[in-house]
Amino acid sequence: MPSPSSSSSERSFNEEENGREVSTPDSDLIDHETFDQLLEMDDDEDRDFSKSIVWNYFEQAETTFDNMDNALEKRNLDELSKLGHFLKGSSAAIGLTKVKASCEKMQHFGNMRDETGTNTISEDDAITKISTLLEKVKDEYREAETYLKNFYTERDNL
Repeated sequence: MPSPSSSSSERSFNEEENGREVSTPDSDLIDHETFDQLLEMDDDEDRDFSKSIVWNYFEQAETTFDNMDNALEKRNLDELSKLGHFLKGSSAAIGLTKVKASCEKMQHFGNMRDETGTNTISEDDAITKISTLLEKVKDEYREAETYLKNFYTERDNL
């Protein structure tokens, strides 16, 4: 079913197309409202604009993960916090809620704070938490990447 904000010429993230239901992910993976707003910026059914933004995000995320791995190896908490903040913003812009939430935690851990950002933790504790969290956020990213690539492929095949 189309989202209330979409016109008949604008296909939304949560609807059927040509009689085929297009799958949607769990709401904790992707914020449908945010992603629909991105889709509304497309000029046509080809989704060229939103697709280019999403593909640029993929490239940016991969580079950021490499930088995070390097910063973790060097135990550079300040850099890890900055990278977490950066990827949090990029993820929020396209509606990747799981990745955004994990990056916010990384930002806190990099500042030697607990996941809520309120209590101080030790450097060793921060490194341990970031090490575990980095693998988790990469998995969350891969889940979202797979979903989004399938989303655009389904539309290309309609």
